[in-house]
Amino acid sequence: MHQEQWISPLLIKKAGEPVLDPRQLQALSAVAAEGSVSRAARRLGWSQPTVDYHLKALDRLVGSPLVARSTRGSTLTAAGRLLLERGAEILALSDRALTDVREFAQIGRTKLRFGSFPTAAARLLPAIATRLREVGIELAAVLEEISPLVAQVNQRTLDAALVYTASGYSLPFRSDVQTTHLLTDPLLLALPAQHPAAGRASIDVEGLLALSDSSWVFSATPGDTLDDVVRDVFAAASQPFQVAVRTDDYAVALGMVAADLGVGLVPRLATEHVPIGVVLRPIDDARFAREILLATPASPGGPSPAVRQLAEAVRRAIAALD
Repeated sequence: MHQEQWISPLLIKKAGEPVLDPRQLQALSAVAAEGSVSRAARRLGWSQPTVDYHLKALDRLVGSPLVARSTRGSTLTAAGRLLLERGAEILALSDRALTDVREFAQIGRTKLRFGSFPTAAARLLPAIATRLREVGIELAAVLEEISPLVAQVNQRTLDAALVYTASGYSLPFRSDVQTTHLLTDPLLLALPAQHPAAGRASIDVEGLLALSDSSWVFSATPGDTLDDVVRDVFAAASQPFQVAVRTDDYAVALGMVAADLGVGLVPRLATEHVPIGVVLRPIDDARFAREILLATPASPGGPSPAVRQLAEAVRRAIAALD
């Protein structure tokens, strides 16, 4: 038996205030899984007295028996089951912390080729780059529209890319490209303030079809799935519509709407600065949302530590938007 296993598990946070030792939770979890202390010891590679020691210390810490023992084996009490449920979260976080730090130690100075579409870059890229610099990763950022980003991920000239597609629409990635869903970004209808539909609280599909007399502001890049949503809705109703302005810049698109040159779809992520003369209305149809994805070329051993750190940085940047 290793001497360190007999060190008191009551780690002192403040004088007289003990805290949990993860080994106590490991012992409790092994007993729950194996149904006996002896089998739990074999599972953990510890001696039986060591498992008993940690269980008894845990009983003292909680002030209640956590394991009921009999000739048929050992089972957890109600208090033991509750602690095991909470303890599983603690052990998972502990494992995650160790994994993150080990990966950090392995990364060294690394450069990642990272692509993003402009609206995501404007809101997310500063926080992503700051987080990655803290763990020794430098970003070589590329800003492109979706079609070029998809092509570069397929060609493996990018290590990862933030892309989007309309809800229910797919992107032409190769089969070995992995995508992770990060955010559902609702699409809003941008209308001139004086437009007859501007007074409505929200717009349904029937309301959209009633805009057939209005001109639309569309993307300048072919293949944008947000444009495809509008086309498909009007095509399903056999109703024509017209496109007056094309631009990939949402600030320009909103300016065109403010000038009463058309109506258009704007993702919520791109509505930080809305000009006077524009009203935004939610659309009561699940198709009118864009799904933001992180796309990475597959590798034999799974994502590299650097790419996993990138994914975590992206998630944190998105969470900070709320």
